[in-house]
Amino acid sequence: MASEAGDRLAHLNRIFLRHRRTLWLSALRIVRDRQIAEDLAQETYIRALKASERATIEHVEAFLHRTVRNLALDHMRRLKTRDRYETSHVADGQVLEVPADTPSIETTLIERERLRLFEEALQSLPDRARRAWALSQVSGWPYAKIAKHLGVSRNTVYNDVKLVMGHCADVLARLDRG
Repeated sequence: MASEAGDRLAHLNRIFLRHRRTLWLSALRIVRDRQIAEDLAQETYIRALKASERATIEHVEAFLHRTVRNLALDHMRRLKTRDRYETSHVADGQVLEVPADTPSIETTLIERERLRLFEEALQSLPDRARRAWALSQVSGWPYAKIAKHLGVSRNTVYNDVKLVMGHCADVLARLDRG
């Protein structure tokens, strides 16, 4: 068994070494870069070696030539895709002008102040209305469940949530105006 695997490896090595230059030239015709063509020829050998470990390759020469061609074409497809989605002619200064995803200090301070005022607006409302709003909007409970939990009617829950939403909308509108 080990002798058979050794024979297959020796056979693959002989054929690869005999066809190495033509494999390289095949890749070079497609990729037009000597180093990449060399890398693809080596990758072809590695793929052939792995394939021969799984099963016998009937026509090693054809397998090698088909593999190097496919690898070269795949390489060119990746380059075209990369060129389509990447910009290589961007100056360093342009990269520095791209805005960060993080908010500015000013925006952070404004949002903190809005949150503080929003919390103050909530605190100025009756406790039951705040609890009904929190169970509805934060916890996602349906009105019937909130009504049962608070011991009130669904209509009362609806009115409490509506009161809180209206009050908070008024506060935020005042903040936006000024």
